[in-house]
Amino acid sequence: MGSNKRMAIYGKGGIGKSTTVANIAAAYAEDGKKTMVIGCDPKADTTRTLCGRRLPTILNIIKINKDPSIDDILFKGFKGVSAVESGGPEPGVGCAGRGVIVAMKLLEKLGGINDDLDVVLYDVLGDVVCGGFAVPLREEYADEVCIVSSGEYMSLYAANNISKGIKKLKGKMTGIICNCKGIENEIDIVNKFAEKINTKVVGVIPRDELVQKSEIEAKTVIEKFPKSNQAEKYRKLGSSLFENKKNTTPEPMDNDEFERFFMDLSKKD
Repeated sequence: MGSNKRMAIYGKGGIGKSTTVANIAAAYAEDGKKTMVIGCDPKADTTRTLCGRRLPTILNIIKINKDPSIDDILFKGFKGVSAVESGGPEPGVGCAGRGVIVAMKLLEKLGGINDDLDVVLYDVLGDVVCGGFAVPLREEYADEVCIVSSGEYMSLYAANNISKGIKKLKGKMTGIICNCKGIENEIDIVNKFAEKINTKVVGVIPRDELVQKSEIEAKTVIEKFPKSNQAEKYRKLGSSLFENKKNTTPEPMDNDEFERFFMDLSKKD
């Protein structure tokens, strides 16, 4: 028996992936689920809103302490969420994916990911699926993948590229989370894209100023505005992901096909 859900959430930088991960994790914890979030982004900002501060990263911790304990690298946040940040090298130095590899091996060695957990969420940078960032999938730490995207060209282009990585690694795809940027016909565009690559839209998160207001105070929307419509959207998304049993193998487009697909959508709009 392993964790009920072990899910990697990918998406291009700046798409709102970390915000989405933190809020659904908060929704799970609020619901009494034993939840763990592993930040696999060199920016190391996934868990800030869950813990109210930026956490020290595993890469930085092991520079100071070569033999850390689980308590040195694992922190507790909102409603008992377990939080870890892998971290990355200084900009321009070394491989950013290395932090993910080091973090996962150390967590495994110290028994950080265990069978008591109901949900483990990996927040993974996904502009490129390089060796390090593919670790949650390649090493089978995650059972399924979800991609956060908007209806914008670069966001969908990245989602298509991530799908190529998922297919190559024989991963299973839960679907696309549409994190709206407010462009015309956005939900329709993302739905058509999902259908085209043999997956589905598993949730729609509207654009809302409550997200920024919460993040200024280093809190999730779930914690800061628990009765808001936006908090309900995150709860509904979390529930949909947790209950999902139907995953697919994505069928991504090649670059020329993607270009034609997006141009055709634009003409129809």
